[in-house]
Amino acid sequence: MAERPSPAAAGAYLRFGKRLVDLLAPTLGLAAILPFMALAGLCSLLFMGRPILFRQKRAGYRGKPFTLLKFRSMTDAADEHGRLLPPHQRLTAYGRILRSTSIDELPGLWNVLKGDMSLIGPRALPVEYSACYTDEQARRLEVRPGVAGYAALFGRNAQSWESIFERDVWYVRHISFFLDLKIIFGVIRVVLSRKGIDRGDHNRDSDFQRRIESLTRENVCPAGVIGS
Repeated sequence: MAERPSPAAAGAYLRFGKRLVDLLAPTLGLAAILPFMALAGLCSLLFMGRPILFRQKRAGYRGKPFTLLKFRSMTDAADEHGRLLPPHQRLTAYGRILRSTSIDELPGLWNVLKGDMSLIGPRALPVEYSACYTDEQARRLEVRPGVAGYAALFGRNAQSWESIFERDVWYVRHISFFLDLKIIFGVIRVVLSRKGIDRGDHNRDSDFQRRIESLTRENVCPAGVIGS
């Protein structure tokens, strides 16, 4: 793991530098990004239909809700009772391509420019999940969520919730420009490997997953957000 930066350097980067990078990087890369977004939008329209974009309330900095934008990768297929089917049953072949290449995340750059998100930070999760965090896990909300994050370097979704949150909190404690740079290059390698987009049985023994499912049964947390 990276060596912890000095408090002064980390504080200055967190207050000023990180937001500057979030504004400059997408703007400078706009010419390269727009063709991919236009092509992905057209393909989404052809293979998935409308709506092209997936919108969901997610918890941002200090838990403040914002509307996350992504290219839609799942259908709205439901069972005979009108309940959404599990995510793995609604994920289409085209959606798997979007997720494995992280192209589905590109609309999130608008969230970055607006200030809802950062390029690098803990994954933005549904607002309802915030009620399930321990005090330590809730520290992941002390920074803006990211389009990509430190936890992704360890298998993207193919790891337990507890492992993800532990790495999110480690990131919050060690945030620096050089760590963000390291994560960017690391995430590129992970995306090229196209591994870790699915969740497996590792969540079966997860305390956090049990808390989510308990809230779902109490109708506090909508069933459709589990595993998002």
